[in-house]
Amino acid sequence: MKNLLYVAGFLTLFFLGACKDEKLPYYGDAAHRIADFRFRNQDSVWISNDSFADKIYVADFFFTTCPTICPIMSKNLQRVATHFKGNPSIAILSHSIDPKHDSIPVLKKYAEKLGADTSLWHFVGGPAEQVYTLAEKSYFAAAAEEEEAPGGYIHSGSFALVDRDRRIRGIYDGTVDEQVSKLIDDMEILLKENSGQTKELKNKNNDHTK
Repeated sequence: MKNLLYVAGFLTLFFLGACKDEKLPYYGDAAHRIADFRFRNQDSVWISNDSFADKIYVADFFFTTCPTICPIMSKNLQRVATHFKGNPSIAILSHSIDPKHDSIPVLKKYAEKLGADTSLWHFVGGPAEQVYTLAEKSYFAAAAEEEEAPGGYIHSGSFALVDRDRRIRGIYDGTVDEQVSKLIDDMEILLKENSGQTKELKNKNNDHTK
C-alpha cells in the first residue's frame, strides 16, 4: 500500500510539473513571422502588427455574405471573445476577403449584428491581393475569388493563434467545437508563457539597474 501511495504521489507531482512547464510548439519554422500589414477596421482605424504589441491574437479570413462556414466561424470566435472578455492581452483579427462588397460601413454593421466586442475584435478589409498573399504566405490559409464557389470566394475555415512575436503557435478548425475548445485552452497556456517571459525580462532589467 505504501508503495502504491508513493507511486501515486510521484505521478501526481510529475503531471503537475508537466502542466506547469507546458509550452506550445511553433507552427512550421520557428523563424516564420507574420508579415507586415496595415488595414482599416470597422471603425476606420488603421490596424497593423503594432496594434498587437504585447498581445496574442486569433486570425481568420471571412466575408460578410458568406453562405457556408463563416456564420459558424463567427459564432465560435464570439465564444473565444466571451471567454477572454476584458483581457487586454487578447485580440481577434478577422480579415475580409471580399473588398468589392465589404466596405468599412458593411464591416461595422456586420460587427454590430454579431454583437462583437470591438475593443478586442477587429474586422479589417484591404486590397484583395494583399489579403490573399497575407493569408497564404503568413497564415498558411487559403483565400481567393472563385466564381463557381458559394458566394464567389473560397477560404480556409482555420483560426491561427499568433504570439506577441508574430509567430504562429497553433492552427485550428474554426467550424469544430472541440477545436475551438482546444484553441481556448492553448490561449491560456500562451498567456502564462507570455507572463513568464515578461517577468523574466523585468528581472533582467532590474539586475541591470542594480
